[in-house]
Amino acid sequence: MRAELSRLRDSIDNIDAAVVHMLAERFKCTQQVGHLKAQHHLPPADPSRESRQIARLRELAESAKLDPAFAEKLLNFIIAEVIRHHEQIAEQPLTSP
Repeated sequence: MRAELSRLRDSIDNIDAAVVHMLAERFKCTQQVGHLKAQHHLPPADPSRESRQIARLRELAESAKLDPAFAEKLLNFIIAEVIRHHEQIAEQPLTSP
Protein backbone atom coordinates (compact mmCIF):
# COMPACT_ATOMS: atom_id res chain seq x y z
CA MET A 1 0.00 0.00 0.00
CA ARG A 2 2.77 2.47 0.90
CA ALA A 3 4.60 1.83 -2.38
CA GLU A 4 1.40 2.44 -4.37
CA LEU A 5 0.67 5.61 -2.40
CA SER A 6 4.22 6.84 -3.00
CA ARG A 7 3.98 6.07 -6.72
CA LEU A 8 0.70 7.94 -7.02
CA ARG A 9 2.04 10.92 -5.08
CA ASP A 10 5.13 11.03 -7.30
CA SER A 11 2.82 11.17 -10.31
CA ILE A 12 0.81 13.96 -8.72
CA ASP A 13 4.01 15.91 -8.01
CA ASN A 14 5.12 15.52 -11.63
CA ILE A 15 1.74 16.66 -12.92
CA ASP A 16 1.79 19.67 -10.57
CA ALA A 17 5.22 20.62 -11.90
CA ALA A 18 3.98 20.33 -15.48
CA VAL A 19 0.94 22.50 -14.67
CA VAL A 20 3.17 25.20 -13.18
CA HIS A 21 5.46 25.16 -16.22
CA MET A 22 2.50 25.30 -18.61
CA LEU A 23 1.02 28.24 -16.71
CA ALA A 24 4.37 30.01 -16.85
CA GLU A 25 4.44 29.55 -20.64
CA ARG A 26 0.86 30.76 -20.91
CA PHE A 27 1.67 33.89 -18.94
CA LYS A 28 4.71 34.58 -21.13
CA CYS A 29 2.35 34.63 -24.12
CA THR A 30 -0.27 36.74 -22.37
CA GLN A 31 2.42 39.25 -21.36
CA GLN A 32 3.24 39.65 -25.06
CA VAL A 33 -0.46 40.12 -25.79
CA GLY A 34 -0.58 42.77 -23.06
CA HIS A 35 2.28 44.68 -24.67
CA LEU A 36 0.60 44.52 -28.08
CA LYS A 37 -2.67 45.75 -26.61
CA ALA A 38 -0.90 48.62 -24.87
CA GLN A 39 0.96 49.61 -28.04
CA HIS A 40 -2.29 49.67 -30.02
CA HIS A 41 -4.38 51.23 -27.23
CA LEU A 42 -6.65 48.19 -26.88
CA PRO A 43 -8.45 47.51 -23.59
CA PRO A 44 -6.88 45.01 -21.17
CA ALA A 45 -10.00 42.82 -21.18
CA ASP A 46 -11.69 41.20 -24.17
CA PRO A 47 -15.04 39.87 -22.90
CA SER A 48 -16.03 38.16 -26.17
CA ARG A 49 -12.70 36.28 -26.34
CA GLU A 50 -12.99 35.38 -22.67
CA SER A 51 -16.52 33.99 -23.20
CA ARG A 52 -15.34 31.90 -26.15
CA GLN A 53 -12.40 30.58 -24.12
CA ILE A 54 -14.64 29.66 -21.20
CA ALA A 55 -17.06 27.79 -23.49
CA ARG A 56 -14.14 26.03 -25.18
CA LEU A 57 -12.58 25.05 -21.85
CA ARG A 58 -15.90 23.76 -20.52
CA GLU A 59 -16.19 21.49 -23.58
CA LEU A 60 -12.62 20.28 -23.13
CA ALA A 61 -13.31 19.60 -19.45
CA GLU A 62 -16.41 17.59 -20.25
CA SER A 63 -14.55 15.45 -22.78
CA ALA A 64 -11.75 14.93 -20.23
CA LYS A 65 -14.25 13.93 -17.52
CA LEU A 66 -13.39 17.02 -15.46
CA ASP A 67 -16.07 19.10 -13.79
CA PRO A 68 -16.76 21.95 -16.27
CA ALA A 69 -17.68 24.30 -13.41
CA PHE A 70 -14.26 23.71 -11.84
CA ALA A 71 -12.55 24.32 -15.19
CA GLU A 72 -14.50 27.56 -15.61
CA LYS A 73 -13.54 28.75 -12.12
CA LEU A 74 -9.90 28.01 -12.86
CA LEU A 75 -9.98 29.85 -16.18
CA ASN A 76 -11.80 32.82 -14.62
CA PHE A 77 -9.03 33.02 -12.01
CA ILE A 78 -6.37 32.92 -14.73
CA ILE A 79 -8.20 35.50 -16.86
CA ALA A 80 -8.48 37.87 -13.90
CA GLU A 81 -4.73 37.62 -13.35
CA VAL A 82 -4.04 38.19 -17.06
CA ILE A 83 -6.26 41.29 -17.08
CA ARG A 84 -4.44 42.58 -13.99
CA HIS A 85 -1.12 42.11 -15.80
CA HIS A 86 -2.48 43.85 -18.91
CA GLU A 87 -3.65 46.78 -16.82
CA GLN A 88 -0.19 47.08 -15.27
CA ILE A 89 1.44 46.94 -18.69
CA ALA A 90 -0.94 49.61 -20.02
CA GLU A 91 0.05 51.92 -17.17
CA GLN A 92 3.75 51.67 -18.02
CA PRO A 93 5.33 54.17 -20.41
CA LEU A 94 5.61 52.70 -23.91
CA THR A 95 9.10 51.75 -25.01
CA SER A 96 10.35 50.85 -28.45
CA PRO A 97 10.99 47.12 -29.04
